[in-house]
Amino acid sequence: MTMQTIGRPTRAEAIVESAPRTLTGGRGLLQHEPLIFELGGWEKTGVDLPEPDIDASDLGDLVRTAPIGLPGLSEPETLRHYVRLSQQNHAIDLAIYPLGSCTMKHNPRLNEKMARLPGFADIHPLQPQSTVQGALAVMDALAHWLKTLTGMPAVALSPKAGAHGELCGLLAIRAAHEARGDARKRVLVPTSAHGTNPATAAFVGYEVEEIAQTACGRVDLTDLKAKLGADVAAVMLTNPNTCGLFERDMIEIAAMTHAAGAYLYCDGANFNAIVGKVRPADLGVDAMHINLHKTFSTPHGGGGPGAGPVVLSAALAPFAPKPWVVAAERGFTIVDHAPEGSASFGRLSAFHGQMGMYVRALAYMMSHGADGLAQVAEDAVLNANYVKARLGGAMTAPFAGYCMHEALFDDRWLEGTGVATLDFAKALIDEGFHPMTMYFPLVVHGAMLIEPTETEPKAEIDRFCDAVLALAAAAKAGDAERFKGAPFHAPLRRLDETQAARKPKLRWRPDEAPRVAAE
Repeated sequence: MTMQTIGRPTRAEAIVESAPRTLTGGRGLLQHEPLIFELGGWEKTGVDLPEPDIDASDLGDLVRTAPIGLPGLSEPETLRHYVRLSQQNHAIDLAIYPLGSCTMKHNPRLNEKMARLPGFADIHPLQPQSTVQGALAVMDALAHWLKTLTGMPAVALSPKAGAHGELCGLLAIRAAHEARGDARKRVLVPTSAHGTNPATAAFVGYEVEEIAQTACGRVDLTDLKAKLGADVAAVMLTNPNTCGLFERDMIEIAAMTHAAGAYLYCDGANFNAIVGKVRPADLGVDAMHINLHKTFSTPHGGGGPGAGPVVLSAALAPFAPKPWVVAAERGFTIVDHAPEGSASFGRLSAFHGQMGMYVRALAYMMSHGADGLAQVAEDAVLNANYVKARLGGAMTAPFAGYCMHEALFDDRWLEGTGVATLDFAKALIDEGFHPMTMYFPLVVHGAMLIEPTETEPKAEIDRFCDAVLALAAAAKAGDAERFKGAPFHAPLRRLDETQAARKPKLRWRPDEAPRVAAE
């Protein structure tokens, strides 16, 4: 008898709310874990340090007069604490992560190995340039291929993320207008844009005006034409857009924008859907940021480190931020002064970017090659259309026809069930999946946006679709209670998300009672 046939398998349907509550707060092999501050150890430390030979009298009033307030854990205690926490969270290494417009895809371990090589992982930004020639060569090669893939003549590597890249592009656009004495004040943004687009434009000092969309989910050319004028600095749009659709009139949009004396900014968040297939320069784009995590598989999330390089057209290249990596006679050098003919708007950040992200992105490009990157786009689009086809019979899509890299559904199919989009999301957690993006884009009521990415195999996509279809059937059958109370099996039950956002508890205090797992 093999291990597989001993005992009874534990299946989801076997777990019921009437089961006795565990004494420890754990659920089987899923350990209950309190906050690190609640683990004790205030009087100990995980390391032994000798007493200092001299006193701290020369520090004056900087000497600590109270305990530092940090728990002291041994190495195994610390390791177990964070491993247990990791088991209570979803991860791309655990299952599909179907967030639409976020492109949560596999990060190849080859890239990680390259980023940890000596000379990449252990360099310092203030080292002499002669000692970091390999790192500068990587940056130069990455810049070359980003320009090649986009058809643009210039690229700024220093932006730290997508929104930072938007800031870079708009600052270059503002500098270009100012250089010819043209004070423009408006930026046009589609209604389905990422929220960072209007936020960045406002941050730079522009007034933001929305462009309407058509019934097929694309930019309304009539509305755009009516709003273009001599005071418009730029049009910001995403292509493919946030509804998962390609802007078919992109070239005409660019021509209209340029005829009005404005620049076309493209949000490159969804470049993975067209990489190797379409060059943004050929569409008339003047500036575009590239989220390296979305298209070139660098790690995503956790607040950084990130990278959002910006490619620029010939019209905007002179205004690119400094510094630049330049191939000189004796190797590569970082140039921190504006060369002749440049009108750089200045520095965007203290240093030149995130080395680890550059190495990972270049490793991804080189391991795929030109044909492999084109297949990235093809497979991303294929997987998304497969999801749309599998779920289309049970769920409703706001826009007919094929999609690009993500499949968008609305909540019309939930009418009369007593189940809301949020309830459906919480029930997916019980099935072991991170929910798809909910309620975005805002132009679609009760939106559910699914992006399987190109790295998911058919079997995993089917597993996810099977769960969604089963839950859809349960909702339509009137089983609203399983949704209203969900999640039942997560470490934490449903939270008051409104209060959590408005009144977050950002600091642990010892007088607060510890929470139990089901709170």
